Amino acid sequence: MAASKEQFEITKTDKEWQESLTPEQFRVLRKHGTERAGTSPLDKVYDEGTYECAGCGQPLFTSETKYNSGTGWPSFYAPIEGAIATSVDRSLFMVRTEVHCSRCGGHLGHVFGDGPRPTGQRYCMNGVSLNFVPKESQ
Repeated sequence: MAASKEQFEITKTDKEWQESLTPEQFRVLRKHGTERAGTSPLDKVYDEGTYECAGCGQPLFTSETKYNSGTGWPSFYAPIEGAIATSVDRSLFMVRTEVHCSRCGGHLGHVFGDGPRPTGQRYCMNGVSLNFVPKESQ
């Protein structure tokens, strides 16, 4: 599913996003950046809970679908239904499927077809794009 800025429930100017995000979150979520592999503490979090968009707080993934992909980024085999949107990313001389938050359009990462069962998908997410909410806090 392709997504455009006008389709998102939450829209802000760059200045408004910069006021609500850290510089690294702004670079990744709003400018389609990528954090360095192995730098996110969320890569090794396997507690029960929910991973939310760091931009708008929408729940995106549950701990039930998280797994260790060995890539250095938090990885999941399925999102929460309706939580993401995708678009074609033709950067870096390749074609990939970019994953966005369906509510605010924030860039989360990419999805690849080399994940585990039952979906065969690997949602490779930038940890800086996510906030983890432990189950006991929900």
